[in-house]
Amino acid sequence: MSRSATLLSRVRWRSGANGPGLGLGILALVPLAFLAVFFVLPVSGMLARGLWPEGRLDLSAVPEVLGRARTLRVLTFTLVSSLAGTVLTLLLGVPVAFVLYRLRFPGRALLRAVVVMPFVLPTVVVGVMFRSLLAPGGPLGGLGLDGTWVPILLAFVFFNLAVVVRTVGGLWEGLDRRAEESAATLGASPWQVWRTVTLPALAPGIVSAATLVFLFCSTAFGVVLTLGGLRYGTIETEIYLLTVQFLDLQGAAVLSVLQLLAVVAMLTVAGRTRTRREQTLRRVGAQAAARAPRRDDLPALAATALAVAFVLLPVGTLVVRSLQVGPGWGFAHYRALTDPDATAALRVSVTEAMANSLRTAADATVLAMLLGLAVAVVVSRRPRGIGWARVVSVLDGAFMLPLGISAVTVGFGFLITLDRPPLDLRTSPVLVPIAQAMVALPLVVRTLTPVLRSVDPRQREAAATLGARPWRAAWTAEAPVLARPLLAATGFAFAVSLGEFGATSFLARPDRPTVPVVIYQLISRPGADHLGMALAASVLLALVTVIVMGVVERLRVGSVGAF
Repeated sequence: MSRSATLLSRVRWRSGANGPGLGLGILALVPLAFLAVFFVLPVSGMLARGLWPEGRLDLSAVPEVLGRARTLRVLTFTLVSSLAGTVLTLLLGVPVAFVLYRLRFPGRALLRAVVVMPFVLPTVVVGVMFRSLLAPGGPLGGLGLDGTWVPILLAFVFFNLAVVVRTVGGLWEGLDRRAEESAATLGASPWQVWRTVTLPALAPGIVSAATLVFLFCSTAFGVVLTLGGLRYGTIETEIYLLTVQFLDLQGAAVLSVLQLLAVVAMLTVAGRTRTRREQTLRRVGAQAAARAPRRDDLPALAATALAVAFVLLPVGTLVVRSLQVGPGWGFAHYRALTDPDATAALRVSVTEAMANSLRTAADATVLAMLLGLAVAVVVSRRPRGIGWARVVSVLDGAFMLPLGISAVTVGFGFLITLDRPPLDLRTSPVLVPIAQAMVALPLVVRTLTPVLRSVDPRQREAAATLGARPWRAAWTAEAPVLARPLLAATGFAFAVSLGEFGATSFLARPDRPTVPVVIYQLISRPGADHLGMALAASVLLALVTVIVMGVVERLRVGSVGAF
């Protein structure tokens, strides 16, 4: 081997091009251990209760459960509604991402925070909002959509719009527009420029967003439970009913396994699609890439106005109803939030629950960011060997699995597996932050990985050629582009943890509830006062979330990318 070839091989090894390397391998061990203990172990424990009821494998329930007419109806509705929700969210979200990340105009940061707000609202609250909006007597009650599948579909789009806008927008922002301008100069029409230049550059982000949206739609719980009733249900709600109401753990385990297999298959296809379309992007500063709106931007601006109205209408309905006190108006429901004796349904005041939510979300965010950054660094490498490439692909997909597993399965799994030494955590306050970090972790990984993958690996190789150690080479090449995505991911992880409901509802102690748990407890109780307090608490939670996301938008400085 020549000296230059030897040097090149050494440089690639040191920069992680040939394989993960010892340092990256060690870096991957910590999040893998976390995933094994706090995801694989609880899920396995739950499945074992259903499929190994007497200490031996019993699959007799599989054909019986899958042959039920109700199961087939639930599977069909889950698939069709998730696909429709994904397509509609992409069609609305991509032009909104263009307007909010490629155009420069006053109020852009505020609109970004408004669009993100629905994603961090508790899903039960979203369901109540759309029911209030579309029920007879509501602002849109005359459309006759209450009790149909349409509110569920609208709630899917409402809830997931932020995923598309933040994922695609983060990749779009700072994208060098000179390639588009060159194509236009050569005579390409706007559609040809979009199809041949812009779309290929955004394809990895669009695929990532579509994957996340489909996962969130297919695993939706609170929204479907509130709006679907007994007529419409998804796998997630069916697992909940089988577990909690019918104590059919075998049936729940069969559906959980089916859900897991479907998620793995989808992630595999999405990962291969995304990998084929990834490319090194030429970037410039976000301010340099943004421009003032023009006349030909009117369709995208109209779509953005529609999206903002679509978000604000249910939220406005929520605010108005929170101020209704009997036949009049007032702030009685808001004053009751500070009173621990306002209702016998709660053991603490809502403001104390808010303090619990903030502390828990902060702990979960720190944990999710540390683990997510480690995972993103590892899976963003592009090893040349097929074997290492497959290892990285499997690792990438493994950290997406928590998004596709029933929260009921994970919550019950926590309770039945982490109940004995050395992991007796049933009464520990760390269990809720861990569960919330597990929910936020895939989002952090999905925020950071596309940005890291867009960095030209030759920059790390050049630093290594000059004698930099692997971590120094990676820091030199990637730190400048990571500042803003890290800040955005931190705010987003905090906001998601703040609104997390599924797993927290099973794990929060009665004397330390979070706000989403309190809201669900209030909604479950009869009486206009309970509903009013729930709506007021929802408004408070939404306000805190908007402030958090607004601060993140204001503080974002530097280079490129965002969720």
